Amino acid sequence: MSARMNMFDNPVAAKVWKHIIAANKAITDSSLPPATQELVKIRASQINGCGGCLDMHTKDAAAAGETALRLNLVAAWRETTVFTEAERAALELTEQGTRLADAAGGVTDEVWANAAKHYDEDQLAALVGQIAIINAFNRGNVINRQPGGSYQPGQLG
Repeated sequence: MSARMNMFDNPVAAKVWKHIIAANKAITDSSLPPATQELVKIRASQINGCGGCLDMHTKDAAAAGETALRLNLVAAWRETTVFTEAERAALELTEQGTRLADAAGGVTDEVWANAAKHYDEDQLAALVGQIAIINAFNRGNVINRQPGGSYQPGQLG
């Protein structure tokens, strides 16, 4: 499998991705815990079937010290004991924020309130931004058929 196009060689695509990557810097510079950021990216990427993002974010999370047990259980987080209540709230918000078409009302008030119990307003803003940005990356990569498997931790910054 190979990508349909090199998104960094095409001037228009490179410009688009440059801006999305720059927007992501606001999240990495925020007080949202780095482990939560990676869990959100992994869960959304699982839902969206994005092999390129799953390859990147599972490897980056492992390189940052995330355990194999937690990485292996992200898809079944509800049936585990390895995630904190705050992480579980972030994962639930990620799922509802990613599966917008599955629920006519979008993210429920209950899910939002649960996330707000664990994260302050700046962290919530970062969490919403992270969910939106990883979904943009997922969609671009899936449309482009960007394969996973060859990413090296830290390769893209």
